[in-house]
Amino acid sequence: MNIPAELKYTKDHEWVRIEGDEVVVGITDFAQSELGDIVFVEIETEGETIDKEEVFGTVEAVKTVSDLFMPLSGEILTFNPDLEDAPETVNSDPYGAGWMIRIKLSDTSELDGLLSADDYNDLIH
Repeated sequence: MNIPAELKYTKDHEWVRIEGDEVVVGITDFAQSELGDIVFVEIETEGETIDKEEVFGTVEAVKTVSDLFMPLSGEILTFNPDLEDAPETVNSDPYGAGWMIRIKLSDTSELDGLLSADDYNDLIH
């Protein structure tokens, strides 16, 4: 299971890459493997400011639909447009080309509540 050390994680299986006052968000390798083949990613919250742990979209796999939860409060700046035509990228490259949203943070102190790679590894094992 791939859990990059430089990222932060949530108990809801999202990952966060910090880039200044913005963060990039996706779902973890563990989450995509549990979901199976992803056929659709729906994010209709672009441009909205959403609180931590609120739903920002859904991922549809062959067997199930799963909510996506905001790891941090902030404004959704952009949705990964490549996922509209190639949602399976989340399966093949969850930490790279399969990213989902970019957020402008509202409260940087919320970063302290995220899990380290080791903590996330403990959570899933």
